[in-house]
Amino acid sequence: MTSTATTDPDPQLQRRLQQDSILVGGKTVYLNPFLYWRRFDANTDRWLREPGQMPEEQIQANRLRFYPELDWSLLDDHERPIKDGAVEMFLKTLELIGTFNPELNPGQLLEVERKMAVTKKKAFERWVERALKRREQQVSRERRRFDRDRVLRDWMEWFSLPATRRALLPLSLLLVLAAAGGWWVGSQRPCQAVLVDPGIQRPGR
Repeated sequence: MTSTATTDPDPQLQRRLQQDSILVGGKTVYLNPFLYWRRFDANTDRWLREPGQMPEEQIQANRLRFYPELDWSLLDDHERPIKDGAVEMFLKTLELIGTFNPELNPGQLLEVERKMAVTKKKAFERWVERALKRREQQVSRERRRFDRDRVLRDWMEWFSLPATRRALLPLSLLLVLAAAGGWWVGSQRPCQAVLVDPGIQRPGR
């Protein structure tokens, strides 16, 4: 008797696929912009991945479109760039979806946008937060490298000044004379014999 084994699909994978796509007009439309990466070039990839590629006025004009429940005046300096970056990700994703799915009409695009606002908001915020952190670390590394180069350049310029060389010449001579004097004094010191206390010998029995 033959039995057919069936495996249930991974619930977490199914839930993620449902969040990353929507069925519109009989066609599956991806809501995750990185699922389109095979179809765009390096410039588009950089445009998508780096926050700050869209005008600030355009982002501010669309804040309430994707965050109607949010009072932007209450956000601190850490939260506001993340939310603005998420708005930028919404706009970029909708532009990609419209480019790669030109057959979608305005009503279908609105349906796509509504599901994105529900399922992708937290994901976009996490992505933007990581991207901003990477940028901050890169800026910090570049600043430290610039500071090191500047200090080295300042020292080299200081050493190259004629006044510096004239001031360092007597000091260099003094160091050489001190080293030579220390060597001469050490060579003139007589070698002192080292007396070793003999061990106590026991008388023979």
